[in-house]
Amino acid sequence: MRTIPVSARAKTLNDLLKKARRKSLILESSDGHRFVLASLEDWEGFEVDEDITQNKKLMELLSERRTSGKTIPLDEVKAELGL
Repeated sequence: MRTIPVSARAKTLNDLLKKARRKSLILESSDGHRFVLASLEDWEGFEVDEDITQNKKLMELLSERRTSGKTIPLDEVKAELGL
């Protein structure tokens, strides 16, 4: 995930962020795509109610990524996370 700073001049977006501080929102674009806007202040992670290893598409994607040869060195990850 990437952090994108929001200008104080972006009134509509700042209004939505203010609402999301109180309660998570689902935003729906004009073409029907849906997005979640939620505060990360007390976020501890997602709960998964099902065995995700049974999700064939996810397992295929993970397998492809694992064998794609593209890796990120541990030192680079630590630096990115400030560790």
